[in-house]
Amino acid sequence: MDLTQQRLPEIRLTPIPRLAQGGKWRVEAMRSYSRDQLLWFTRGQGRITVAGVTRGYGAHNAVFIPANTMHGFEMSGSVFGTAMSIPRESMLPLPTAPVHLRIRDAASQTELSALLDGLQRELEGNRPERLRATHHHAGLIAVWLKRQILLHEADAPSPDAAVRLLQRYTEMVEAEFRSHKTVADYAAALGVTPTHLTRVCKKACGRPASALLTDRVIFEARRLLEETDTPIKDVAASLGFTSAAYFTRAFQHHTGRTPSSFRSTSAGGPKA
Repeated sequence: MDLTQQRLPEIRLTPIPRLAQGGKWRVEAMRSYSRDQLLWFTRGQGRITVAGVTRGYGAHNAVFIPANTMHGFEMSGSVFGTAMSIPRESMLPLPTAPVHLRIRDAASQTELSALLDGLQRELEGNRPERLRATHHHAGLIAVWLKRQILLHEADAPSPDAAVRLLQRYTEMVEAEFRSHKTVADYAAALGVTPTHLTRVCKKACGRPASALLTDRVIFEARRLLEETDTPIKDVAASLGFTSAAYFTRAFQHHTGRTPSSFRSTSAGGPKA
């Protein structure tokens, strides 16, 4: 690939605390992105839910989240680190499934932090060959991640039936949450009962299947209200609600605010 002839999509680095700008719902609610994400936590601790499975995270944890994977994480004021957002078009050799690594080796910790610092300098600078350098820094980070996965293979348990079911459920929710399907609809498509699906969700992340589904819908509603000027009735229709009034009641029940109130007070969001 000739990097001098091809415009590669921009890789982004964001301090993890900045992800919560606009409200804690930005990081804690179930959502997904069209880009791959690598989260490198360097300080603090909390819990992160990826594809329906909740685990604790702490300093020197690396979490890779593939594009279009439902996730959310708790974040206190003491949490710090870097989020790397990678467009799929970058063609880097990245995993296709979520990865959570606890990096205990100091040399490996220092290596990733240095690679991210080098990438940050290239992204912020304007030196010749910046595009090529950015791409190669990202490639070295992808190699670092692959090496760590191989080194930790013996510690990584194979996904059991419950985890596989959760992955399939969250994948289906991500693809179809706008259809207003119920948990019973998803359970039937997965070949299990709603009770079994809820039991598995509660064991894996402490929340029922309905909460994950509702969280994803409400996150999208908040995002559309904050980031677009789409009329509220059209937001409701796009998320499968049969009427704007039904959408307003559901939104207020889960957020404590009406859609119009949320839109008018969201920082940087369109005004009603």
